[in-house]
Amino acid sequence: MIKALLKLVRGLHICLTEQLTLGTTRKASKKWDQEYDSLVLPLIEDDMPCYILYRLDSTNNQGFEWVFLAWSPDNSIVRQKMLYAATRATLKKEFGGGHIKDEIFATTKDDLNLSGYRKYLTSQAAPLPLTAAEEELRQIKLNEVKTDIGSETKQQTLQGVAFPLHQDAVAALERYRDKKINYVQLQVDAEQELIRLCSTEPTEVKDLPMRIPTDSARYHFFLYKHSHEGDYLESTVFIYSMPGYKCSIRERMLYSSCKNPLVDMVENKLQIEIEKKLEIDNGDELTSDFLYEEVHPKQHVHKQAFAKPKGPSGKKGGRRITRPPADRDEED
Repeated sequence: MIKALLKLVRGLHICLTEQLTLGTTRKASKKWDQEYDSLVLPLIEDDMPCYILYRLDSTNNQGFEWVFLAWSPDNSIVRQKMLYAATRATLKKEFGGGHIKDEIFATTKDDLNLSGYRKYLTSQAAPLPLTAAEEELRQIKLNEVKTDIGSETKQQTLQGVAFPLHQDAVAALERYRDKKINYVQLQVDAEQELIRLCSTEPTEVKDLPMRIPTDSARYHFFLYKHSHEGDYLESTVFIYSMPGYKCSIRERMLYSSCKNPLVDMVENKLQIEIEKKLEIDNGDELTSDFLYEEVHPKQHVHKQAFAKPKGPSGKKGGRRITRPPADRDEED
């Protein structure tokens, strides 16, 4: 039944009661991206999983290509989630896997709208993550491109791209240094080749995960107030957040290249001592325990005592007989 409709409709809504059934169909009237949100989003219920098949305008040797959308909201009943997870492969097989160009599993509506689908396409087109050695080599080659050497740029070839700080960002960091604020967030303005101020919102450890964007990179300076071995401490933690390949290649390169010059300037010119530098891709990592262990790593000072090797088992050396020296009187 489904395959007979492939050329006639834009979207198919698949429900699951005792078996997979066709719910709602939507006819195509515009280009696929012009009616994506208006057709897909009304089919989504806040607490009910479902499958949606959305037809693109592109084709392959089997006909039109489709996007397979699996919607499973976090607040739906566990039994429903399990039923949908168990029938996912069956539906794809019955529909015809060759027709499916992209497959998206989503728990929030932001993942299923047109913007979310485009972010998915961008992430799929991104290159595979580089190894540490490959990333280091890429940085060297990137920095070698910068050949304009002068008194101000002399050190930038080795350190990265030194975008200047906007005056608002400098002022915020100075207030941070003077402990008038406890958090500063910065972003790279690629068009203006500046590092701009984003936020100075008062922030505690519990607030940190909410400060980390999920779709763009940022630099963060956080005054970590805590106790360690009976002493009250205020430590500056620098956090470089990069949400994986949700960012463009250009953005990842710029943030990576600007990081070291920014840190160097903050430490040497603004005289802000950075206790710990972190790189994360997800704000959920920033728990109280994680920060404490990063700032105060456990010292493994215990050393195993040297163990005297045992002699060969089952074997004993020949018994040695020692004779005391004869008395001189007897020899005489």
